[in-house]
Amino acid sequence: MEMTTNYYSVGSLDECLMQLGRVVIIEGQEIAIFRITDGNVYAVANKSPHPKGGPLAEAIVSGHYIYDPLYDWKIDLITGKVQAPDTGQVVTYPVIVKNEEVQIGFYV
Repeated sequence: MEMTTNYYSVGSLDECLMQLGRVVIIEGQEIAIFRITDGNVYAVANKSPHPKGGPLAEAIVSGHYIYDPLYDWKIDLITGKVQAPDTGQVVTYPVIVKNEEVQIGFYV
């Protein structure tokens, strides 16, 4: 089965504050959006891969990494991989910024 990607507008680039997470809901899924200091925008599922779960939108941003606000796991915003010594994976979503509008790709 071939998957297609639909892009959903989630607001203007100005609404994505530098180094602060923001939650949007697409197709019933909570997605955390982060704009890092180089201007790039990343989107990940707003659910920690830690066995006890928890939100990621309040994570501390450093470079292209976030630190889980509850368990301090270091997560790569580009790949979604949790950094050693911890293990896990966060779902990542493609982001397009077009004419200052942020669009998140969602697989259907």
